[in-house]
Amino acid sequence: MKPPTIMLVEDNDANRELMEDLLDVAGFGVAAFPSGEEGLAWLEGNTPSLILMDINLPGRDGLALTREIKARPETAGVPVVAVTAYAMKGDRDRILAAGCDGYLSKPIDVQQFPAQIGHFLSNADCGLRNAE
Repeated sequence: MKPPTIMLVEDNDANRELMEDLLDVAGFGVAAFPSGEEGLAWLEGNTPSLILMDINLPGRDGLALTREIKARPETAGVPVVAVTAYAMKGDRDRILAAGCDGYLSKPIDVQQFPAQIGHFLSNADCGLRNAE
């Protein structure tokens, strides 16, 4: 059986490499991109099981990208989880209101990260908003 593919959009090289390595070791397929535009181009011919989206990206931010992904019929049902340093009061609600299905704050917990992603995947059919 093919492992779930996670699309990762993260502009910080160190963060992207860390998350990509953790997901790879955990057995997930990973398609990682340093920009939203590259991620959107990849989505033209691919459908991931889950999208991990940085919010603070150059150009269009992760919330604008999430809205675009959710507006496309072919990707509307793909869960998007924000992975962000935005952790102030109200940020989580603002991120979920923009269309993200889940929220993880940075810095990530390297011990828990793969299990958190597995949890999001296992709850995809019953709604990630209540998975945390």
